[in-house]
Amino acid sequence: MAVLAAVVLLASCSTVPITGRSQVTLIPAETMLSMSTQQYTEFLNTHKLSPDKNKTRMVKQVGTDIQKAVEKYFAENGLSERLNGYRWEFNLVEDKAINAWAMPGGKVVVYTGLLPVAGDATGLAVVLGHEVAHAVAGHGNERMTQALGVQLGGMALSTALAREPQMTQELWMRVYGAGAQYGLLLPYSRLHESEADHLGLIFMAMAGYNPGAAVAFWERMAAEKKGQAPPEFLSTHPSDETRIADIKKLIPKAMLYYRNPRSG
Repeated sequence: MAVLAAVVLLASCSTVPITGRSQVTLIPAETMLSMSTQQYTEFLNTHKLSPDKNKTRMVKQVGTDIQKAVEKYFAENGLSERLNGYRWEFNLVEDKAINAWAMPGGKVVVYTGLLPVAGDATGLAVVLGHEVAHAVAGHGNERMTQALGVQLGGMALSTALAREPQMTQELWMRVYGAGAQYGLLLPYSRLHESEADHLGLIFMAMAGYNPGAAVAFWERMAAEKKGQAPPEFLSTHPSDETRIADIKKLIPKAMLYYRNPRSG
């Protein structure tokens, strides 16, 4: 059994793009993608998409810009197979919550309540770069693996779906920040958050959005939680002086990828 466990661990080891961090993800990619498609579809079927065509167009355009930048980077670095099975979607949902999230396979949702804080397409690129980074870095797989271990006794995802389908689906939505109630989300670790900030800045820069705008965006997000409960987006995304200082340190590196300046 020990040898088998070692083989499984070795087979599931991978490296996060750009940062080079080694990680262990125990859930097969095919299972993650299948579950993602199912849960994302169910979410959209039970939530209202924004009727605002201009705002919806902005979300889809910025998302597609970042998608293309990620695909280009992965192709140039021999990593395209990691995106096999991705079916990118960027949707704007009518909801006052200040929130956004991404599931495996490039399934992304932005809530209308986040747009005033984003301010414009560049501010939105900060958000989408960060969320896409979580997805392509496999953070959700790491968190879901941990959550299954803690809450379902280490059950495999496929087994958990068969034996405890409702609990597993609720766990999935909590892992990916799609929970309807504040306080139900399972937080990303600070390691994951820092990594998503790092990758997100580079992805938005590759897409032609000025990464320097990230500082002002996170300052606005930090202001949102003063004197009140944090927005949902911040409940799993610590926003403090340390984080902003770290982002400032990352911006010079991200600027090296800023090749196609655009306005907005």
